[in-house]
Amino acid sequence: MTEPDPVVVRYVVDHGAATLTLDSPHNRNALSVPLLTQLSRGLVDAAADPAVRAVILAHTGGTFCAGADLSGSSGSAQETAAARTRDMTALLRQILELPKPVLARIDGHVRAGGMGLIGACDIVVAGPASTFALTEARLGLAASIISLTVLPRLSPRAAARYFLTGERFGPEEASSEGLVTLSVADTDAVLVELLAEIRACSPQGLAESKRLVTQRILEDFDRYGDDLAARSARMFGSEEAAEGTTAFLQKRRPWWDIR
Repeated sequence: MTEPDPVVVRYVVDHGAATLTLDSPHNRNALSVPLLTQLSRGLVDAAADPAVRAVILAHTGGTFCAGADLSGSSGSAQETAAARTRDMTALLRQILELPKPVLARIDGHVRAGGMGLIGACDIVVAGPASTFALTEARLGLAASIISLTVLPRLSPRAAARYFLTGERFGPEEASSEGLVTLSVADTDAVLVELLAEIRACSPQGLAESKRLVTQRILEDFDRYGDDLAARSARMFGSEEAAEGTTAFLQKRRPWWDIR
Protein backbone atom coordinates (compact mmCIF):
# COMPACT_ATOMS: atom_id res chain seq x y z
CA MET A 1 0.00 0.00 0.00
CA THR A 2 1.29 3.44 -0.95
CA GLU A 3 2.01 5.69 1.99
CA PRO A 4 0.02 8.95 1.97
CA ASP A 5 1.95 12.13 1.30
CA PRO A 6 2.92 14.06 4.43
CA VAL A 7 0.89 17.18 5.14
CA VAL A 8 2.86 20.09 3.70
CA VAL A 9 0.02 22.64 3.56
CA ARG A 10 -1.92 23.33 6.76
CA TYR A 11 -5.54 24.50 6.42
CA VAL A 12 -7.28 26.44 9.22
CA VAL A 13 -10.44 28.55 9.14
CA ASP A 14 -10.88 31.29 11.73
CA HIS A 15 -13.19 34.29 11.81
CA GLY A 16 -13.99 34.26 8.12
CA ALA A 17 -10.45 33.63 6.87
CA ALA A 18 -8.97 30.36 5.60
CA THR A 19 -5.23 30.25 6.19
CA LEU A 20 -3.17 27.95 3.97
CA THR A 21 0.27 27.61 5.53
CA LEU A 22 3.11 26.21 3.45
CA ASP A 23 4.76 23.82 5.91
CA SER A 24 7.60 22.00 4.17
CA PRO A 25 10.67 23.63 5.71
CA HIS A 26 12.98 20.72 4.87
CA ASN A 27 13.00 21.84 1.21
CA ARG A 28 12.21 25.52 1.82
CA ASN A 29 8.57 25.08 0.79
CA ALA A 30 9.60 24.13 -2.74
CA LEU A 31 6.80 23.52 -5.24
CA SER A 32 6.72 19.74 -4.99
CA VAL A 33 3.80 17.71 -6.31
CA PRO A 34 2.36 17.20 -2.79
CA LEU A 35 2.58 20.91 -2.00
CA LEU A 36 0.93 21.93 -5.27
CA THR A 37 -1.79 19.30 -4.81
CA GLN A 38 -2.56 20.23 -1.21
CA LEU A 39 -2.50 23.94 -1.91
CA SER A 40 -4.95 23.46 -4.77
CA ARG A 41 -7.20 21.33 -2.58
CA GLY A 42 -7.20 23.99 0.12
CA LEU A 43 -8.23 26.64 -2.38
CA VAL A 44 -11.13 24.44 -3.52
CA ASP A 45 -12.26 23.99 0.08
CA ALA A 46 -12.04 27.71 0.78
CA ALA A 47 -14.01 28.58 -2.35
CA ALA A 48 -16.79 26.17 -1.37
CA ASP A 49 -17.08 27.31 2.26
CA PRO A 50 -19.65 30.11 2.69
CA ALA A 51 -18.07 30.98 6.04
CA VAL A 52 -14.80 31.91 4.33
CA ARG A 53 -14.60 35.51 3.15
CA ALA A 54 -10.86 35.59 2.35
CA VAL A 55 -7.84 33.29 1.99
CA ILE A 56 -4.40 33.85 3.48
CA LEU A 57 -1.23 32.24 2.14
CA ALA A 58 1.37 31.96 4.89
CA HIS A 59 4.50 29.93 5.60
CA THR A 60 6.58 28.29 8.29
CA GLY A 61 10.35 28.71 8.43
CA GLY A 62 12.53 31.37 6.91
CA THR A 63 11.42 30.79 3.32
CA PHE A 64 7.96 31.42 1.89
CA CYS A 65 8.71 29.41 -1.26
CA ALA A 66 12.00 28.53 -2.96
CA GLY A 67 10.40 27.82 -6.34
CA ALA A 68 10.33 24.52 -8.20
CA ASP A 69 11.45 21.35 -6.44
CA LEU A 70 14.59 20.55 -8.43
CA SER A 71 15.40 17.29 -6.64
CA GLY A 72 13.97 13.82 -6.99
CA SER A 73 12.37 14.21 -10.43
CA SER A 74 11.67 11.11 -12.51
CA GLY A 75 11.52 10.85 -16.28
CA SER A 76 13.18 13.22 -18.70
CA ALA A 77 13.79 16.81 -17.70
CA GLN A 78 11.50 18.02 -20.48
CA GLU A 79 8.65 15.70 -19.47
CA THR A 80 9.02 16.66 -15.82
CA ALA A 81 9.09 20.35 -16.71
CA ALA A 82 5.98 20.04 -18.85
CA ALA A 83 4.05 18.35 -16.03
CA ARG A 84 5.31 20.86 -13.46
CA THR A 85 4.41 23.77 -15.71
CA ARG A 86 0.87 22.44 -16.23
CA ASP A 87 0.38 22.10 -12.49
CA MET A 88 1.80 25.54 -11.75
CA THR A 89 -0.25 27.21 -14.47
CA ALA A 90 -3.42 25.61 -13.11
CA LEU A 91 -2.60 26.73 -9.57
CA LEU A 92 -1.92 30.33 -10.56
CA ARG A 93 -5.20 30.44 -12.49
CA GLN A 94 -6.98 28.96 -9.50
CA ILE A 95 -5.73 31.76 -7.24
CA LEU A 96 -6.67 34.42 -9.79
CA GLU A 97 -10.12 32.91 -10.44
CA LEU A 98 -10.98 32.28 -6.80
CA PRO A 99 -14.05 34.46 -6.09
CA LYS A 100 -12.56 35.54 -2.76
CA PRO A 101 -9.56 37.77 -2.01
CA VAL A 102 -6.26 35.94 -1.56
CA LEU A 103 -3.77 37.66 0.73
CA ALA A 104 -0.16 36.61 1.25
CA ARG A 105 1.71 37.06 4.53
CA ILE A 106 5.43 36.96 3.76
CA ASP A 107 8.28 37.21 6.22
CA GLY A 108 10.97 35.14 4.55
CA HIS A 109 12.64 34.41 1.23
CA VAL A 110 10.68 34.25 -2.03
CA ARG A 111 12.35 32.81 -5.10
CA ALA A 112 11.41 31.84 -8.67
CA GLY A 113 8.02 30.08 -8.65
CA GLY A 114 7.28 31.57 -5.25
CA MET A 115 7.31 34.93 -7.00
CA GLY A 116 4.56 33.64 -9.28
CA LEU A 117 2.45 32.72 -6.26
CA ILE A 118 2.61 36.16 -4.69
CA GLY A 119 2.07 37.76 -8.10
CA ALA A 120 -1.24 35.88 -8.31
CA CYS A 121 -2.35 37.08 -4.86
CA ASP A 122 -4.56 40.13 -4.56
CA ILE A 123 -2.83 41.67 -1.54
CA VAL A 124 0.70 40.90 -0.32
CA VAL A 125 2.01 41.98 3.08
CA ALA A 126 5.78 41.58 3.51
CA GLY A 127 7.71 41.67 6.77
CA PRO A 128 11.28 42.82 7.39
CA ALA A 129 12.82 39.36 6.86
CA SER A 130 11.42 39.13 3.32
CA THR A 131 13.70 38.92 0.29
CA PHE A 132 12.78 38.38 -3.33
CA ALA A 133 14.57 37.14 -6.46
CA LEU A 134 13.83 35.84 -9.95
CA THR A 135 16.75 33.40 -10.16
CA GLU A 136 15.80 31.50 -13.32
CA ALA A 137 18.34 33.17 -15.64
CA ARG A 138 21.13 32.00 -13.33
CA LEU A 139 19.98 28.41 -13.85
CA GLY A 140 19.84 28.58 -17.64
CA LEU A 141 16.08 29.12 -17.55
CA ALA A 142 13.57 31.98 -17.71
CA ALA A 143 10.61 32.95 -15.55
CA SER A 144 8.18 31.84 -18.25
CA ILE A 145 4.79 30.97 -16.79
CA ILE A 146 5.23 33.05 -13.65
CA SER A 147 5.85 36.09 -15.84
CA LEU A 148 2.09 36.08 -16.40
CA THR A 149 1.51 37.09 -12.77
CA VAL A 150 4.77 38.91 -11.98
CA LEU A 151 5.04 41.27 -14.97
CA PRO A 152 1.63 42.93 -14.34
CA ARG A 153 2.77 43.76 -10.79
CA LEU A 154 6.31 45.06 -11.31
CA SER A 155 7.13 48.36 -12.99
CA PRO A 156 8.69 47.79 -16.44
CA ARG A 157 12.14 49.00 -15.40
CA ALA A 158 12.15 46.89 -12.24
CA ALA A 159 10.99 43.85 -14.23
CA ALA A 160 13.84 44.23 -16.71
CA ARG A 161 16.37 44.60 -13.90
CA TYR A 162 15.28 41.67 -11.76
CA PHE A 163 14.41 39.26 -14.60
CA LEU A 164 17.83 39.88 -16.19
CA THR A 165 20.10 40.01 -13.15
CA GLY A 166 18.52 37.46 -10.81
CA GLU A 167 19.62 39.69 -7.95
CA ARG A 168 17.97 39.75 -4.55
CA PHE A 169 15.91 42.70 -3.33
CA GLY A 170 14.11 43.53 -0.13
CA PRO A 171 10.56 44.35 0.96
CA GLU A 172 10.92 48.11 0.55
CA GLU A 173 11.98 47.74 -3.10
CA ALA A 174 9.27 45.12 -3.65
CA SER A 175 6.68 47.53 -2.31
CA SER A 176 7.89 50.59 -4.21
CA GLU A 177 7.99 48.63 -7.48
CA GLY A 178 4.51 47.10 -7.03
CA LEU A 179 5.30 43.44 -6.35
CA VAL A 180 3.98 43.60 -2.79
CA THR A 181 1.22 45.78 -1.39
CA LEU A 182 2.77 46.75 1.93
CA SER A 183 6.18 46.47 3.57
CA VAL A 184 5.56 46.46 7.33
CA ALA A 185 7.17 45.60 10.64
CA ASP A 186 4.23 43.51 11.92
CA THR A 187 2.49 41.45 9.23
CA ASP A 188 -0.03 39.89 11.60
CA ALA A 189 -1.31 43.24 12.87
CA VAL A 190 -1.74 44.59 9.34
CA LEU A 191 -3.55 41.44 8.22
CA VAL A 192 -6.01 41.84 11.09
CA GLU A 193 -6.80 45.34 9.84
CA LEU A 194 -7.15 44.26 6.21
CA LEU A 195 -9.39 41.31 7.07
CA ALA A 196 -11.65 43.58 9.12
CA GLU A 197 -12.13 45.76 6.04
CA ILE A 198 -12.79 42.72 3.82
CA ARG A 199 -15.39 41.33 6.22
CA ALA A 200 -17.35 44.56 5.74
CA CYS A 201 -17.75 43.73 2.02
CA SER A 202 -20.42 41.49 0.51
CA PRO A 203 -19.42 38.16 -1.09
CA GLN A 204 -20.85 39.28 -4.43
CA GLY A 205 -19.12 42.63 -4.22
CA LEU A 206 -15.79 40.95 -3.48
CA ALA A 207 -16.15 38.40 -6.28
CA GLU A 208 -17.07 40.94 -8.93
CA SER A 209 -14.46 43.46 -7.78
CA LYS A 210 -11.77 40.78 -7.92
CA ARG A 211 -12.92 39.83 -11.41
CA LEU A 212 -12.25 43.40 -12.52
CA VAL A 213 -8.66 43.44 -11.27
CA THR A 214 -7.72 39.97 -12.53
CA GLN A 215 -9.48 39.94 -15.91
CA ARG A 216 -6.55 41.22 -17.96
CA ILE A 217 -4.06 38.90 -16.29
CA LEU A 218 -6.29 35.93 -17.08
CA GLU A 219 -6.63 37.09 -20.68
CA ASP A 220 -2.84 36.87 -20.97
CA PHE A 221 -2.98 33.29 -19.64
CA ASP A 222 -5.32 32.47 -22.54
CA ARG A 223 -3.24 34.40 -25.06
CA TYR A 224 0.30 33.37 -24.10
CA GLY A 225 0.07 30.43 -21.69
CA ASP A 226 0.51 27.55 -24.13
CA ASP A 227 3.49 29.15 -25.87
CA LEU A 228 5.21 30.01 -22.58
CA ALA A 229 4.65 26.47 -21.29
CA ALA A 230 6.19 24.95 -24.43
CA ARG A 231 9.19 27.29 -24.25
CA SER A 232 9.68 26.46 -20.58
CA ALA A 233 9.69 22.71 -21.27
CA ARG A 234 12.23 23.14 -24.08
CA MET A 235 14.54 25.14 -21.83
CA PHE A 236 14.37 22.52 -19.09
CA GLY A 237 15.49 19.93 -21.64
CA SER A 238 18.55 21.97 -22.68
CA GLU A 239 22.19 21.44 -21.79
CA GLU A 240 22.43 24.81 -20.07
CA ALA A 241 19.45 24.08 -17.84
CA ALA A 242 20.94 20.70 -16.92
CA GLU A 243 24.22 22.41 -16.00
CA GLY A 244 22.45 25.15 -14.06
CA THR A 245 20.30 22.72 -12.07
CA THR A 246 23.23 20.42 -11.35
CA ALA A 247 25.41 23.31 -10.24
CA PHE A 248 22.64 24.54 -7.94
CA LEU A 249 22.21 21.13 -6.33
CA GLN A 250 25.98 20.73 -5.99
CA LYS A 251 26.31 24.25 -4.56
CA ARG A 252 28.85 25.34 -7.17
CA ARG A 253 28.96 27.91 -9.94
CA PRO A 254 27.85 26.88 -13.43
CA TRP A 255 30.38 27.18 -16.22
CA TRP A 256 29.00 30.50 -17.48
CA ASP A 257 29.42 32.30 -14.14
CA ILE A 258 32.58 34.35 -14.77
CA ARG A 259 32.45 36.57 -11.69
